[in-house]
Amino acid sequence: MRRKTPAPPSPLPQRHGVDPVRVRLPAAGPWATVGEHLVERLTGAGDGVVQEMFDAGLIVGADGRPVAADAPYVPGMFVWFHRELPAEVPVPFPLEVVHRDEHIVVADKPHFLATTPRGGHVAETALARLRRELDLPTLSPAHRLDRLTAGLVLFTVRPEERGAYQTLFRDRRVRKEYEAIAPHDPALALPRTVRSRIVKERGVLTAREVPGEPNAESRVELLAHRPAEAAADSTGPLARHRPLARYRLVPATGRTHQLRVHMTALGVPILGDPLYPEVTGPAPAGDFTRPLQLLARSLEFTDPVTGVEHRFRSTRVLAAWTSYDRWAAGTNGGPSNGQ
Repeated sequence: MRRKTPAPPSPLPQRHGVDPVRVRLPAAGPWATVGEHLVERLTGAGDGVVQEMFDAGLIVGADGRPVAADAPYVPGMFVWFHRELPAEVPVPFPLEVVHRDEHIVVADKPHFLATTPRGGHVAETALARLRRELDLPTLSPAHRLDRLTAGLVLFTVRPEERGAYQTLFRDRRVRKEYEAIAPHDPALALPRTVRSRIVKERGVLTAREVPGEPNAESRVELLAHRPAEAAADSTGPLARHRPLARYRLVPATGRTHQLRVHMTALGVPILGDPLYPEVTGPAPAGDFTRPLQLLARSLEFTDPVTGVEHRFRSTRVLAAWTSYDRWAAGTNGGPSNGQ
């Protein structure tokens, strides 16, 4: 089996903490020039945009020199360019560094901040922010946390060590604990371990449980419960008068939306979830009210490089537990740990 030729280092620096786009030309195709291929491949850029980038010298080869649109097509050739950054509303909550050494950075991510660039979230991501703020262009994520979930995320400093830390997560050698606020059901026997088969199809917003061999496992424990406060607007869909509970969630696997799916299946969906049990649609840009009440509370693992036993814990407080009325009304009062 022929090994792929490794990509050469990028000739372009990062911009706003975001890597340039790297494109490798396919091994075969009908294109006579580099321009023909990129115009066809990057149709989402808009009419004439790719040609304008060629004309401006913004598409470069491995030597850093501009590539002409009429340059002959060479299978396996690499080119780089910077994407046009989308207009983004800044996420107005702090991204806190809870640990930093020469190997790793552990950050306490707020709700609404994506971990890595994707779609319309590029410069306003935890990765791009940390690269800028810490002046660490080589910083990379060892795993990911949903944009709507707050809490601890592990990043690696040295590219050559990233694989060792990613392997920890792949081999389930990281103990992760989450905390969630959801309705309290006194008839629900806890603690319990939930096992099911979860599938997430490309292009579909939600994951779902299906019959078959379980591939997702979560431990659900009750930490505390109390009567709910009535929301200020008692006519709204979030003005629930059921009792509230604080749960500890310990995933043994890492399927997409696993904890959200399992809590919904138990009849106690996490507060503020726009997808489960029903899709309510995306919030308008800049709407940072009623965050999903799910927090990646702790990370524990043995450092694969140094051998140090690490235990990290988020200090954030889920807002619906401290004041359900303010959370449900969307009046949390700006950036703070109490989202």
